[in-house]
Amino acid sequence: MPLNKDLSLSAESTCKLKAKFNLSGYKNVEKKKVVIGGMFPVHKRIASSDRNTSRVPVSAGCEGFNFRTFRWTQTMLFAINEINARGDLLPNTDLGYVIYDSCFTISKAVEGTLTYLTGQDEAVPNYRCGTGAPLAALVGAGGSDLSIATARILGLYHFPQVSYCSTCSALESKFQFPTFLRTIPNDKHQSTAMAQLVLHFGWTWVGTIAADDDYGKYGIKDFKEQVEEAGVCISFSETLPKVNSPEAIRRIVKTVAESTAKIIVVFSSDVDLSPLITELLQHNVTNRTWIASEAWVTSALITQPGVSSVLGGTLGFGVKKADIPGLQQHLLDLDPYADPLTEEFWETLFNCTLDYERALRGLPDGLCTGRESLAAINNTYSDVSQLRITYSVYKAVYAVAHALHNMEYCEPGKGPFVGIGCADITNFEPWQLMYYLKNVRFTVPHTEEEIFFEEGDVKGFYDIINWQINSNGEIHYVTVGHYNGSGAPENRMHIMNESIVWHNEVLEPPRSVCSENCQPGTRKGIRQGEPVCCFDCIPCADGEISNTTNARECILCSGDDWSNESHDACIPKIIEFLAFGEPLGITLIVISAFGASVTIAVGVVFVVNIGTPLVKANDALLSFSLLFSLVVTFLCSIVFLGEPQHWSCMTSQVGLALGFALCLSSIMGKAALLMLRAQALKAARVRAKAAAKAAKAAAEAAANSGSPDVIVTKTNNNTDASAFPNPEVDSLTCAHQRAMAAVATLIQAIACTVWLIILPPHPVKNTSAQNIKIILECDEGSVVFICCIFAYDILLALLAFVFAFIARKLEDHFSEAKFMTFGMLVFFIVWISFVPAYLSTRGKFMVAVQIFAILASSFGLLACIFLPKCYVLLVKPERNQEELMRPRAKPRDGTSTGTSASLTTAATEINATIPSTAIDD
Repeated sequence: MPLNKDLSLSAESTCKLKAKFNLSGYKNVEKKKVVIGGMFPVHKRIASSDRNTSRVPVSAGCEGFNFRTFRWTQTMLFAINEINARGDLLPNTDLGYVIYDSCFTISKAVEGTLTYLTGQDEAVPNYRCGTGAPLAALVGAGGSDLSIATARILGLYHFPQVSYCSTCSALESKFQFPTFLRTIPNDKHQSTAMAQLVLHFGWTWVGTIAADDDYGKYGIKDFKEQVEEAGVCISFSETLPKVNSPEAIRRIVKTVAESTAKIIVVFSSDVDLSPLITELLQHNVTNRTWIASEAWVTSALITQPGVSSVLGGTLGFGVKKADIPGLQQHLLDLDPYADPLTEEFWETLFNCTLDYERALRGLPDGLCTGRESLAAINNTYSDVSQLRITYSVYKAVYAVAHALHNMEYCEPGKGPFVGIGCADITNFEPWQLMYYLKNVRFTVPHTEEEIFFEEGDVKGFYDIINWQINSNGEIHYVTVGHYNGSGAPENRMHIMNESIVWHNEVLEPPRSVCSENCQPGTRKGIRQGEPVCCFDCIPCADGEISNTTNARECILCSGDDWSNESHDACIPKIIEFLAFGEPLGITLIVISAFGASVTIAVGVVFVVNIGTPLVKANDALLSFSLLFSLVVTFLCSIVFLGEPQHWSCMTSQVGLALGFALCLSSIMGKAALLMLRAQALKAARVRAKAAAKAAKAAAEAAANSGSPDVIVTKTNNNTDASAFPNPEVDSLTCAHQRAMAAVATLIQAIACTVWLIILPPHPVKNTSAQNIKIILECDEGSVVFICCIFAYDILLALLAFVFAFIARKLEDHFSEAKFMTFGMLVFFIVWISFVPAYLSTRGKFMVAVQIFAILASSFGLLACIFLPKCYVLLVKPERNQEELMRPRAKPRDGTSTGTSASLTTAATEINATIPSTAIDD
């Protein structure tokens, strides 16, 4: 037996039909030259089965008749009839059709595809059974997930598929779906359009709902990627179940109701979305604006009674619509008895049962006669006002027809196929038609729209549709803009904001933000664990600003600027210094001038009385140098006022240091002489006391010897020093005093000169002391230098105080040492009080405190040292005598009597040791 005969017998013995599909639809292939396939989701779902495996499985039937998709089916029939009637398109070819119901289910779509490829009711994979007209292409299969399933099968056989409503972006892959084309735009355009719409109205807080299929998943995925990249946050993301699940629907409704997002983007078909809308109506979830995809934006299945309270103001994207002349009449001229599918449509529409025989007898109620008027029924099937997907079906059929026409009228010898040139329209391969479909270009009848495919896709053009309520309370679809995916990015969307009627007929677009915009002067503060659109507005810190809305960070003002009260602009800081013209400055100038004037007046008094003992006592030149230094200190305090300059910074500090150095060294010179006198007087007193004791002893001895001339009396231990003659010179001369003051001042002058040469004081802008102010002040240049210089002044002050304090017991009628001691005490009290006061103030008040310290210490020295002298010179001139300038002994133990001899002896001893007050000429 031959080998091929053995294989044939083997195949016959092993091949058997595994299942018989239960498909419904339309079929007209008799005497047709070419057959076009179609697949439409006429029913919403497959009927549930008992899943009993104890008997032979039966292919599930379908339920839930869909009037909208039935209109699509009739549109394909209308287009084929119209093409067959034309004389310019396929004039010699009658088109047949095989149309199956996919029941909006992948399994049914696969069944229809296998049956279609096989050519008979029983599907035999890899085999084409029968000798009928060649199959051209499949128009379908409805939703994206259905088309993905069918395209994978058809792609194995290089069989063309032209879809009318499968928009999923995954289908653009020619590697996976080499023979898939579509007359509806790719969803990548719609996702971009939705994203731009959200950004156009400034919505940053949106919810998303997608069908649990490829259409919903890919569409919402592309949308989310684009808006999130632009800073929009997703409040929630829910998935609509493909099978009936009340629990899942209620959960989604709860999420929508609890969310603060006012904008909800929905990528879903009308069939999948319908249960959610019903539940939203029951729970009265309103005050939301819905963004609709093209699959449900004009679906009558969604616009059920009362839906306006939930979906009023909806914005959506619809594919291009058109008027198709003759289509409505075709829809109305339907014969209810033509086939089972039309019969089911009629019974569902009129809610009756068709029984031909009983209808002829006129039997009533519950029966249809078949003569009912479709025109009288306001139904989505006969509504041709929004022909969008319907128009896409129309274009798909014409695309196949034009491809067949081009193939049929191929010029011999000029064909595209290797070896054969042109294909035979009565016997062609699917891949040959695929070539013509990919390169087809035609104008759609009645609309003049030009159709061609770019990598299987058409241009992404959409109408922006707004759901508005008409006077009858019904939903009315109003076109408020357009989107052209082929245009430049800035010109793709055109929307008429004033034409939009929002939810509850408000005029302004709704706001949908998790957090309100942060105004200038604040910055965004991220909330932990929440999306970036949920934030707190944190005021900028002092010295920082934000001048834009929703600033992420505050900007630090420059060193010379500071933030204003609202923290939205940097303004120049207040320039602060102790000016001459302000009240405090004027007061200080007046006090300084007064002090200098009083000092000069004292000097004038001293000049007038230059020859008197009081002025000449203790070196008049030192008194004048002391007065001059006080004038310097009074006047140098004025230099501290005004805007600091290089000269003023150097003059004020150096003048103050030298003025106090001269002042304190002069006082030190005077106090040194008085200290030496006090020491000498103290030594003389000791000797006088010893002499007095000796005289007393001698007197007592004489008395004991019995001499009648001596009377013993109690003598005074202290003897009046003024009673004794004084020497003409002191041990410390005026020259010594002057040299001491000059050397002490010269040392300070040298130190100040070095300071000014190496690191001189200079004006600076202090921006750190006070935030809102720039304090103009003098920088000392070197902390070491200024500390050394003023430490030297403190040393001079301490020496002067010690010398004066030691000499305070030097008794005369003037008591100059005591006055110097008081003056130095005032000086120390002022400057010790100055330190904490200076450190606790800022800005111009630091200068004011320093000037007050200078003035107070200068007034203290002037008053304590010179006021008593002026009092004597001006009020008590009788005290201005040389005798009163000499030291005197203060009685300590009372007065005693003694002999003149004894007093004379004691006085002689004292005079031998006590120097007198020198009188300067």
